[in-house]
Amino acid sequence: MMEKNTSEVLLRPRRQLTLPKKIGDRLGIEPGDLLELTVKDSTIIVRPRKIAALEALKEIRRAFKRSGVTEEELQKEGRRARQEVARERYGHRV
Repeated sequence: MMEKNTSEVLLRPRRQLTLPKKIGDRLGIEPGDLLELTVKDSTIIVRPRKIAALEALKEIRRAFKRSGVTEEELQKEGRRARQEVARERYGHRV
């Protein structure tokens, strides 16, 4: 038997709702976790923020792979940029 993918919740007067425990457990989220809400057409999409962050990180990795920039090159440029900022702000090398 397939598990039900929908639940009915009540929007309270202060626009709050309670996420059913079964759904929270299924998504691996706990009270205090951040959720990302997106509106697409007339649909609300709710995702655990940690999943959204992981997806963004994966996309960043794919973009770097496509660009041909290596991690070492990125770190080297980051160090150079920090040194330049330090010289501009403090007049010496860090």
